[in-house]
Parts: sequence; C-alpha cells; structure tokens
Amino acid sequence: MEKKEQKFFTFNGVPMVRRGDVIYYGDLKEKYIVIFRINSKKQVGNMEIADSVTVELSTNNGRGKEKVIRSAKRSGLYEAFDVGEFWLRDTLENA
Repeated sequence: MEKKEQKFFTFNGVPMVRRGDVIYYGDLKEKYIVIFRINSKKQVGNMEIADSVTVELSTNNGRGKEKVIRSAKRSGLYEAFDVGEFWLRDTLENA
C-alpha cells in the first residue's frame, strides 16, 4: 500500500501549519523551522486580527527536543512573517 504524502498550505513555497494560536512555518524535513505564537488579537470590523506575535527560529529535532535559536516580538503577522521568513531562509542557506 502506497503512503500518500500530506499536502500543506504554503506561503512563498514553504509549508505552513496552524494549530490554534501557533503557526509552524517550514519544511519538516529541514533542520530549522519558524514558530509564530499569537499573543493577542484585536477586533477590526467583523474580523479578529493578531496584534502581538512572538517569532521563534527553532531547531527541528522532533517533538519536545526543539531549541529556540532566535526570538523576537512583532506587531501583527505581516511584520512577524517578514522577520521569520528572512531568518529561516538565511539560516538554511548558511547551515
């Protein structure tokens, strides 16, 4: 029986998975991933928008064995993804 490969939502070609207020960004086969933790949200019209996000560049050594390499706090997901995407790309290129 063939095992089907899971398909994930991608952003700029990189897999992204959301679990509650935590977003995992990166290929699970790679050595590093970025974790976005939504700390707080605000209401804008009829939508809830993240207004405080912690960005963590982390090793991807398996569940419970991750080590945070870099961390920063940003206002909103746009700013958080700007930093996180750069960190991930730079770290994977120089690893």
